[in-house]
Amino acid sequence: MRARELWFALPLACILVSGLHASPNPGPHRVTILYDAFGGRPGLIRDWGFAALVEYGGKRILFDTGNNAAIFSRNVRALGVDLSHLDFVVISHRHGDHTSGLSHVLRLNPKVKVYAPREAFGEFGSAIPGSFYRRDETLPDSMRYFAGSPPAEFAGGTVWPKANIQWIDSLTEVAPGVTIISTVSRTPGTLELRELSLAVRGPEGLVLLVGCSHPGVETILEASRPLGQPVNLIFGGLHLPAAADTTVARIASSLKDRWAVARVAPGHCTGEPAFAALRRIFGDRYVYAGLGTVIQVP
Repeated sequence: MRARELWFALPLACILVSGLHASPNPGPHRVTILYDAFGGRPGLIRDWGFAALVEYGGKRILFDTGNNAAIFSRNVRALGVDLSHLDFVVISHRHGDHTSGLSHVLRLNPKVKVYAPREAFGEFGSAIPGSFYRRDETLPDSMRYFAGSPPAEFAGGTVWPKANIQWIDSLTEVAPGVTIISTVSRTPGTLELRELSLAVRGPEGLVLLVGCSHPGVETILEASRPLGQPVNLIFGGLHLPAAADTTVARIASSLKDRWAVARVAPGHCTGEPAFAALRRIFGDRYVYAGLGTVIQVP
């Protein structure tokens, strides 16, 4: 081959080799709301609870599973969502309006990894040291736990004994750019409730999914600081359905001004007055996220 022909051939060869080693198509970047009590899409059943499918960076992540397995199953089928192909599931917290559809998921996908909050004797199972209780060696063996010889560790039971449940109790990266945030509620009524939120790194900041924000959405945002990115978009429940107008206004303003959240897509237990306040404060940066909505994310 003459030098001129070789010069023209090299770029083509480089293109072909580059194509062979190119990164796979990352797929869609979107969140689909599978379960909620508001929305206008026909063919879906509204119910109190929350579930969303996150598709980002080639990952398919189910976040929460709704309040009723039959309703969850019907909505998923109506939306054409395939739950047999998931990278993993995140359950935000133990309340039934976020966990009840898990049985349906496990029928379709019994080996899928399920991330859940670590809790002593919680419904997701547990493992706690056998030394957690005080002992009294003056008692006869018949009055002592395990006749005075307890196991080194107690394994708590779960309603999903065959599920691949992984417990989370700290900030944990579970995939490149995908981190689970663990927080604990200090609020009366849900005191000590552990809750997981999901943060996905995007080019414009974090995409943050919250279940109910029982620990407080500002507590969750504070826990996301080590990730080193602002929150570009927050989905899910902010737990303000019965909050006073002054509380709603304060939190809505704080999200925009103090925390510099770029956009909000509230749902579930955020509450109707909070929907109105957030839409007023965020304007065109308020993203509607009713049942069946598919939201494209950067």
